[in-house]
Amino acid sequence: MGKITGFMEHQREKQPYRPAEERVKDWKQVMAPWPVGPLKTQASRCMDCGIPFCHEGCPLGNLIPDWNDLVYRDQWLEAIERLHATNNFPEFTGTLCPAPCEGSCVLGINDDPVTIKAVEISIVDKAWENGWIKPEPPEKETGKKIAIIGSGPAGLAAAQQLRRAGHGVTVFERSDRIGGLLRYGIPEFKMEKNQLDRRLEQMEKEGVEFITNANVGDNVSVDQLKQDYDAMLLAGGACAPRDLPAPGRELKGIHFAMDYLTLQNKRCEGDDMDLINAKDKHVVIIGGGDTGADCLGTANRQGAASVHQLEIMPKPPASRSEDNPWPEWPRIYRVASAHEEGVERVYSVSTKQFIGDGNGQVKELELTQAEMKNIDGRMSFEEVEGSEFRISADLVFLAMGFVGPEKPGMIEQLGVNLTDRGNVDRDKNWMTNVDGVFTAGDMQRGQSLIVWAIAEGRSAARGIDEYLMGESDLPAPL
Repeated sequence: MGKITGFMEHQREKQPYRPAEERVKDWKQVMAPWPVGPLKTQASRCMDCGIPFCHEGCPLGNLIPDWNDLVYRDQWLEAIERLHATNNFPEFTGTLCPAPCEGSCVLGINDDPVTIKAVEISIVDKAWENGWIKPEPPEKETGKKIAIIGSGPAGLAAAQQLRRAGHGVTVFERSDRIGGLLRYGIPEFKMEKNQLDRRLEQMEKEGVEFITNANVGDNVSVDQLKQDYDAMLLAGGACAPRDLPAPGRELKGIHFAMDYLTLQNKRCEGDDMDLINAKDKHVVIIGGGDTGADCLGTANRQGAASVHQLEIMPKPPASRSEDNPWPEWPRIYRVASAHEEGVERVYSVSTKQFIGDGNGQVKELELTQAEMKNIDGRMSFEEVEGSEFRISADLVFLAMGFVGPEKPGMIEQLGVNLTDRGNVDRDKNWMTNVDGVFTAGDMQRGQSLIVWAIAEGRSAARGIDEYLMGESDLPAPL
């Protein structure tokens, strides 16, 4: 390594962010770029451990110590080459991934882990600035054609890999723009869409074809795709939201999180349309995860009067508990950039009912304290008797995750088998029970991380390539 004692000499530094009072007034990226000097210092903390557990923590198998060392040595071109060897879109993961690699960093045994995400995003940013990222069209064509349904990270990763292997690739997206949840689920302040657009431009120049407003199983025939293409990849995500069937659910002002985020993202894209607008309203977000934080940042930028974010789980500890040792993912209290901008976070609560104003509009939530209990080895939540209380709510966003892929349409028409959890089933080569039909990403895994989606897209690409050609040289992390 470039500096063997770096981890002993330097402490972890926090990712720079624009001031909260400044960034909440616009939709631009909240993160500020790292200056090169401090970033190289952070890269020098990579400790040349005997077994780099970060490799295992990252589903993509990113060669993290390698590019930490290259950044420390100021060898940025070599660093992006090493990064692209395992990851098609490091700007997506460097911006959006919660970094399980950092949770597995060996330095985390008794110190703060290496700032892996910061190094990753800085490498790819510098590569774009210097024009090092260019289209890589295939040297020869195979004559095979593949239809990819869904243009989220899994579909895009598979599309790029298969196109570079020489196959004809067409990506079908039911929305009006390419990108899936990257486009309409991730707020602009979290990832500006020019990062997505430049990758799509690269892929188009490589020969990938994109078709929007193409809802397979509705306005695009499943049977026609099976006839026209040699293989299909189902990468449509897990888009069926988890509902909350409490009394009063039918009241106006209660929305699924993705409906809210999509409309604002469309407005950020320049579309002239009505919003679900939080301006001057008391907002309640049910769900304490990333999607809830995205709703929070959006509501604050729209000018909400107040925002409460509710979580049924208890507040996590500030540091690892004894039953959560390294290298497990640290279950600790986390503060997203959106939380810094203003919110009241409420833990260990359950929604008892939505209360209306008499005109069909929600005005309050009745909540109760929730106690977590272990019953016969299974965790459950029970109301604490007599703990009911109310909070104001003009708008309520349900951000409790997703229950799997949408079944009507494509999935039902194809006749693919489902798992016990309702996801699309597949074999070790990523193929469903229907010959030539493969699957990857949240559609077969269930709701998960962007890094898993990219890893599965790359792995499914190898399975498809081998199915079509009898063998494959494409790398497969999973």
